[in-house]
Amino acid sequence: MKKLLNTLYVLTPESYLYNRNENICIKIGEEEKLSLPALTIDSIVCFGKMTVSTPLLAFCGDHGISVTFLSENGHFMGRFYGPISGNVLLRKKQYESLHDVDFCRNLVRSFVLAKIRNSKLVLTRAARVCKTNTGINDLHLGMEQLSDSARKLASVNDIDSIRGIEGAAATSYFARFDIMLSDNPGNFRFVTRSRRPPRNEVNAALSFTYMLLTHEMQSAMETVGIDPAAGYLHSLRPGRASFALDMIEELRAPLCDRFVISLFNKGMLSKKDFEEGEEAVMLNDHGRRTLIANWQKRKQEEIIHPFLGEKIPIGMIPYVQTMLFARVLRGDLDEYPPFIWR
Repeated sequence: MKKLLNTLYVLTPESYLYNRNENICIKIGEEEKLSLPALTIDSIVCFGKMTVSTPLLAFCGDHGISVTFLSENGHFMGRFYGPISGNVLLRKKQYESLHDVDFCRNLVRSFVLAKIRNSKLVLTRAARVCKTNTGINDLHLGMEQLSDSARKLASVNDIDSIRGIEGAAATSYFARFDIMLSDNPGNFRFVTRSRRPPRNEVNAALSFTYMLLTHEMQSAMETVGIDPAAGYLHSLRPGRASFALDMIEELRAPLCDRFVISLFNKGMLSKKDFEEGEEAVMLNDHGRRTLIANWQKRKQEEIIHPFLGEKIPIGMIPYVQTMLFARVLRGDLDEYPPFIWR
């Protein structure tokens, strides 16, 4: 099993990244602020304006360390990765599978069914701690609606219909999101899901966390040798990691949504962690640091993987799911086993 390595998030503007021997170093002004052994790092994520030395990029390429460049608010700008790993025949099979209607339909159905089941579990756990009968009843109604959506999946035979069911299920789920935040000390409200741009603090934290998970899924795919752009549920689009977006669908609710709800309900994010622009609300520097620090801790927690039956860190889930998909392409598994949180 691959060892869980760290992601180095660089948030300080005007940082200068370089390598010295086998270390990744960061300098701000004339002062060196950080030096980490490269063998502990599998990816670097840079937020905002900073400089990365050419020798460091060459070093990262040689050692399989990806470097991703994001705006201060987390919008993707570019990504550097060295020679593609993995067997070229694996990607060939992946591209061929895009033309297999039955394979695509069954895979997309698996993604959406797992997403619905994991979303239902989040509502179920919320109902156990909800303090009002009205809230409990509404959460149970949402659970029933998600169960109904799951039953409908068995009777549809085209991907567009599956997408429609997924959209209806997401609407039912997010309609109850505010209930799960009802006890947060900052009195934050969800209202409705807004993405581009996020309209309030909760949506800003969700979008930022989804971005972190997408980055980790894309890194896992590049490590295994799968093409992150060759999607099945999300349509193919130049410049978009459609398959990485496919694979995180089943992981959003258990990994991201529960994490964000916990941050707000425990008072770990407050009004001082956000800034409001003309059209959007975003995490500020302090908010990003708080969220990322807790995300890194969360990744170290261990669970029993539902398919493998082995104990793994949560941060390894994207890699394990990608490996399982690769085994399907190779013919070692008959079908993809989606991640179902227990």
